Amino acid sequence: MKNIAILASGNGSNAQAIIEYFKNSSAIKVAIVVTNNPEAGVIKIAHQHKIISAIVSKNFWGNEESMNKLLNSLNIDLVVLAGFLQLVPAFVIQKFPKRIINIHPALLPKHGGKGMYGKKVHEAVLAAKEAETGITIHFVNEKYDEGEVILQKKVPVDAADTAGGISEKVQQLEHEWLPKTIEQLLK
Repeated sequence: MKNIAILASGNGSNAQAIIEYFKNSSAIKVAIVVTNNPEAGVIKIAHQHKIISAIVSKNFWGNEESMNKLLNSLNIDLVVLAGFLQLVPAFVIQKFPKRIINIHPALLPKHGGKGMYGKKVHEAVLAAKEAETGITIHFVNEKYDEGEVILQKKVPVDAADTAGGISEKVQQLEHEWLPKTIEQLLK
């Protein structure tokens, strides 16, 4: 059995998609959902699916001993950032080389970096008059949104699109391709 740790800071729609995709798998399971936000909707999703959840403070997240205990105790094989808004500490990246992935709601290297998440990304896509946008799934390194790209999928940006409309199109791609990518990486 391969164990996934999902890290999320918000509502958890990608976490939900991953959990549902693997809920009947005999090879892969979501072992824990970790958040830095005590108000995050992802906590409720974890509880609904009887998955352990942990709310970690900035101090805990930055403490190597604490994080090692948490992740080692569950034999984590892959760490998935699904809307997690904190930079991953170098010691976590070193512990999980090429085993931490992130999903970004744009075609990197465009519209990435610190502070570029959610609606801000889609507004930037509109402001740049992009003809297309999409998702990027990439390995995590020490910088926001700069790790090696694993997969990109595209959708057109129509003249009538709003940030909300783009968000809906991009989320459909996220929910389809993030679980499939996790499955491929863990095979």
